[in-house]
Amino acid sequence: MAITSANQLELLQTAEAVAREKMIDPGLVVEAMEESLARAAKSRYGAEMDIRVHIDRKTGRATFTRVRTVVEDELLENYQAEFTVEQAKQYMENPEVGQQLIEEVPPVEMGRIAAQSAKQVILQKVREAERDRQYEEFKDRAGTIINGLVKREEYGNVIVDVGAGEAILRRNEKIGRESYRPNDRIRVYIKDVRREQRGPQIFLSRTAPEFMAELFKMEVPEIYDGIIEIKAVARDPGSRAKIAVISYDGSIDPVGACVGMRGSRVQAVVNELQGEKIDIIPWNEDQPTFLVNALQPAEVSKVVLDEEAGKIEVVVPEEQLSLAIGRRGQNVRLASQLTGLDIDIMTEEQESARRQAEFELRTKLFVDNLDLDEFFAQLLVSEGFTSLEEVAYVEVDELLVIDGVDEDTANELQARARDVLEAQNKAALESARALGVEDSLIEFEGLTPQMIEALAKDDVKTLEDFATCADWELAGGWTTVDGERSKDDGVLEPFDVTLEEAQDLIMTARVMLGWVDPADLEPDEDVAEDAEAEEAEV
Repeated sequence: MAITSANQLELLQTAEAVAREKMIDPGLVVEAMEESLARAAKSRYGAEMDIRVHIDRKTGRATFTRVRTVVEDELLENYQAEFTVEQAKQYMENPEVGQQLIEEVPPVEMGRIAAQSAKQVILQKVREAERDRQYEEFKDRAGTIINGLVKREEYGNVIVDVGAGEAILRRNEKIGRESYRPNDRIRVYIKDVRREQRGPQIFLSRTAPEFMAELFKMEVPEIYDGIIEIKAVARDPGSRAKIAVISYDGSIDPVGACVGMRGSRVQAVVNELQGEKIDIIPWNEDQPTFLVNALQPAEVSKVVLDEEAGKIEVVVPEEQLSLAIGRRGQNVRLASQLTGLDIDIMTEEQESARRQAEFELRTKLFVDNLDLDEFFAQLLVSEGFTSLEEVAYVEVDELLVIDGVDEDTANELQARARDVLEAQNKAALESARALGVEDSLIEFEGLTPQMIEALAKDDVKTLEDFATCADWELAGGWTTVDGERSKDDGVLEPFDVTLEEAQDLIMTARVMLGWVDPADLEPDEDVAEDAEAEEAEV
């Protein structure tokens, strides 16, 4: 193909046709043509040369130029595309490093192989431009719902035509056993858009909780307008779901607005989700109250919240137990996802039995250690005493409120408790020393002898060992893996050491060892002032 042919406008016409077909900028196609022509020219004049081609955007005329750049003597590597200042003086006045000499060279005729190569370059460039356009179009649409047309199904995954490209609905993102045929219309949630080597990948979902939230936003104008907010969604796709809503307008009932007249709004969402049953629940800032709502339709007798562990105990009547748990644990599982808490459900009988067991255990503790009869020990437990430390170091007045306890009896009780504790402390220290604990850890403030013994059994025997511990290793914590929360037991957890206390102890040890500068731990004055101002406003 001769570039010098009379019909030079054919290049521009081809570029515009391709651009229209692929919906990309014609300039990108022309640039691809320029690159392909330059590659063909290099094969004619020499691969080492810097040959460039410019196609006039109006006339279609292709201009071939050779570019040589002035470089320093020691940097000269390519004699075809570079030359030194001395060599450049033959062609230029006062040449300087970095200047370029541009000379026009005769156009080339493209043989069959060169033309095929040029075609490949153009196709590659067009594909890259198409991918970039598709990515730019969809990258900001992640988190929205789109309507598409099913093209085909591959190994359970559905390939969806979304207008400007293809997207994939993976098998695990479909509801239940959904199946689709080519040309079926489908409504999906754009879960993620990623730029990958083979082009942008658009990942779709129909099981994501956000899909349900977006469907409600489309059906409920109050949600779209921001009057009602969806605070949380939990789904068992295709079976059941719970959605928590709150209204910022006292005159609008958030649950009623989402249900709609005769259930029309929620039914539209249910139909789209293959009959998935939806519980619409009023959101509440108070977690126990919100949990009671989340466990509907079951009735709850009592809720006990452990904020630190992110765990909650729910007590229900015997006849409500199966309803609260739900089929295969579905109801309690969804309520747990909705609230972000681990939920333990027990009947009133089970709770009563557990409390009785705790009562008997504490009674036995006082009987065995304080040489009391069972009745007197039960009196202590009934008044809320749970440990020897509480008896030993509580104000005497708190013991005097117990029936039959005078000041002499109270002093005797505290003396016995202190003697037992001292004996336990002595035994714990002896055990710790036998395990090899060094004085640096024994003398560290904040640790009791029993704590030191527990640390020694966990192979923490020096202050350096202690300083390398993580707070959760001491106080325990919770880890979430694949949506399942698991408990990590802490060495000092039996002693009710909190995460904050563990952090303080560890940082104190690091300061004592010189690992941390105390100045680094001081709060920034501006931050402290801002915090004080916020507290004052509250």
